[in-house]
Amino acid sequence: MEKLLKRIENKDITVGIVGLGYVGLPLAVEFGNAGIRTIGIDVNQSRVDQLNAGDNYIQDVDDAELKALVDAGTFTATTDFSSIKHIDAICIAVPTPLSKTKDPDITFILAVNEELEKYVHKDLVVILESTTYPGTTRELILPSLEASGLKVGTDVFLLFSPERVDPGNPVYHTTNTPKVIGGVTENCLKLGTAVYNHIMDKLIPVSSPEAAELTKLLENTFRSINIGLANEMAIMCAKLGVNVWEVIDAAATKPFGFMKFTPGPGLGGHCIPIDPHYLSWKMRTLDYKARFIELASEINASMPEYVVDLVADGLNKMSKSINGSNILLLGMAYKPDIDDVRESPALDVYGLLEAKGAKLSFHDPYVSEIKFDSRIEQTIQLDHSTLDQYDCVVITTNHSEYDIKTIVENSKLIVDTRNATADFKSNKVISLGAG
Repeated sequence: MEKLLKRIENKDITVGIVGLGYVGLPLAVEFGNAGIRTIGIDVNQSRVDQLNAGDNYIQDVDDAELKALVDAGTFTATTDFSSIKHIDAICIAVPTPLSKTKDPDITFILAVNEELEKYVHKDLVVILESTTYPGTTRELILPSLEASGLKVGTDVFLLFSPERVDPGNPVYHTTNTPKVIGGVTENCLKLGTAVYNHIMDKLIPVSSPEAAELTKLLENTFRSINIGLANEMAIMCAKLGVNVWEVIDAAATKPFGFMKFTPGPGLGGHCIPIDPHYLSWKMRTLDYKARFIELASEINASMPEYVVDLVADGLNKMSKSINGSNILLLGMAYKPDIDDVRESPALDVYGLLEAKGAKLSFHDPYVSEIKFDSRIEQTIQLDHSTLDQYDCVVITTNHSEYDIKTIVENSKLIVDTRNATADFKSNKVISLGAG
């Protein structure tokens, strides 16, 4: 172990990153920038070919940085898991979606686990970053590593360190977001800490992988529940004739005991809509019902339907129905100024309106196309002069480059789910929770 620790401290190692998406690729680039030989492993051959050509596809990765690492040979990508034989520390950052029944789908983790069983070797540090239910690291990966006869904590070293990626965040990124890390043993923690010390500004060690797993679930459950409260407050304020945005802004002036959350058309992204269900599922196996999680999920999941009701109300006042109306959605990404549509509530709003017979178009400056079932729809060119061709414009994501004033002036009806039109009062605007 001491020889491995010395090599890690001297950067005389090769790091492997499994999964080259929103989490894995930025992580690989940071290790490369630290002067550490890095191998990215992904099952998508076209993605691997693109990276080996120095072509970046992740918004938070600098194009020039990636190309420089590829040109220097510091970073390479492959689909070949046998490269694990030449890797000293491996970070697993594969997707962990939910099944249709809201149960954890750890298919990708299981697939990586099978490859680890084939190629695990002495002095390998294994770090799981994919969000999952408490116990996954110890109950699933540890037995696979030890099936080879190697001992975790002595021969191989196992940890969980949850990703905390916030795509598009201009302030917090991979290196300056404090990183929680929990090892199966003290030796595991010591070596994992040495690996991450090369790229992280601050590490937060915890006592076990389970503590690290639960830390990530608590963070996003906290957000999910508070967003659910904000969404329900928006519905209540509308019924009371009070503007929810005014109420939230006023409450946010309190310098203690309050944290600002805002309503919207639903939850989006890979974490907040999904992670709480991992904890809820785990608790059901222990005969416990996570009531806060399930209630918040119910409220948040209902928001796209509430937005559709607002559209219907607005069109009714114009003596129109959703069926046959031309409707434009502005913004399909799940939050402003990024290209990520994973779990975006705009997709749900689109689907619900389409099911009611609306003729739909969308615009997003970051998303050129979206696959709906078996077809692909392209973003339109946003021409303010033709906005009046649409019976209703729905602001589902308030990208900063939208000229809201011009949009308000040229639209017949706007349903604003993000309070984007707050500075441009108009009787053509129906704002979520505005009362």
